[in-house]
Amino acid sequence: MVTVDAVDALSLLSADAVRASAQRMLALGLADRLPHFRVDLTRLEAAVDLVLATMRKNYPSLDVPFHARWRHFVIGGVDRWAAIADMYRWRDQASRARAEFDLAIVSVLLDAGAGPTWRYRHRLTGGEIGRSEGLALASLDMFAAGAFSAVPGDPLRADAEALARLSVADLRDGLQVDEHNTLVGLEGRVALLRRLGELVAGTPSVFARHDTPRPGGLFDHLVAGSNGGAIAAAAILTALLRELGPIWPSRITLGGVALGDCWRHPALGRDADGGDLVPLHKLSQWLTYSLIEPLMRAGIAVRNIDGLTGLAEYRNGGLFVDTGVLVLRDPAEAQRMHDVGSPLVVEWRSLTVALLDRLAEALRRRLELDAVSLPLAKVLEGGTWAAGRAIAQSRRADRTPPIAVRSDGTVF
Repeated sequence: MVTVDAVDALSLLSADAVRASAQRMLALGLADRLPHFRVDLTRLEAAVDLVLATMRKNYPSLDVPFHARWRHFVIGGVDRWAAIADMYRWRDQASRARAEFDLAIVSVLLDAGAGPTWRYRHRLTGGEIGRSEGLALASLDMFAAGAFSAVPGDPLRADAEALARLSVADLRDGLQVDEHNTLVGLEGRVALLRRLGELVAGTPSVFARHDTPRPGGLFDHLVAGSNGGAIAAAAILTALLRELGPIWPSRITLGGVALGDCWRHPALGRDADGGDLVPLHKLSQWLTYSLIEPLMRAGIAVRNIDGLTGLAEYRNGGLFVDTGVLVLRDPAEAQRMHDVGSPLVVEWRSLTVALLDRLAEALRRRLELDAVSLPLAKVLEGGTWAAGRAIAQSRRADRTPPIAVRSDGTVF
């Protein structure tokens, strides 16, 4: 029997819940009733100007791809995953899709903030790259070398068995971490991948329909639940949140259901009835965006991509702070380090989600495009993430966000 609390908890594992909570937070902000930020919508056009300039610079024809992990595998104009995958002899489309699910899931779970100093040196080119692109390239190199495979002679896979026995030393070596090249949250990342392996091994009905247990088995699970070869993007997210939810560190549970990237904020209500809960699901939504292309490549239509929300992370959020749309009530807070679950950070991230919808609407009006031509996934890629990074670089030499967040390697 499912309890009322469990029903409430499951309702929070959705994009609709993220958007609804964010709109509540923005309404409070516009009424000047939030403790940490003021919202100045008169500055939104300045943010749109920067995003549009960034989009035209990066994609002059405005032919913008979806925001997804696959963009980070393109280094120096070379699509390194495509170069590997196109040379591989796949049994069928589904085999490639499972491998791409394996790669995307592992790579995104490793994609929490790297910190400002970490760099990855590519062994073939000798070039160094940091942050999200560096983590992407490192995870791709590990994947291609069979670091996550338990099947001899078949490196392009991630198996539950191999993930569950992954060590800190394995990841330290793969990510080239040492005392001179430190990475935030290394142990947290290893723990997350090990929990992934254990969960996948223990759920064969989801992850082992057509192979031994592997994260890529989620492809078959989604296909089995599709409707006439089509699936809604929000349904992919819900499946990820429900099937992978137990791997996240224990933070808030409701009715025995782990809520993952979900936090409390006192402005939204009382904690006794759960009204103060703020779901954000950043990494899970980033992963959902990254699973769309493998599904489509395998012939599955993905509907209503705008059913997902913008991503509550520091580049998008930094864009709104640096352009003055969000203003700290206490400027001294910008000089302090904040826990990811602090009301200030929760407020900032939730407002970011709501403001991304506002910005996307304004950008479409400016370009005379609709949501089909310019979905949120393209606004993010074109887009807000790159603009947030660009303005951070122009404001601060180390390109850090305007608000410092203490990461455990499992949120950003």
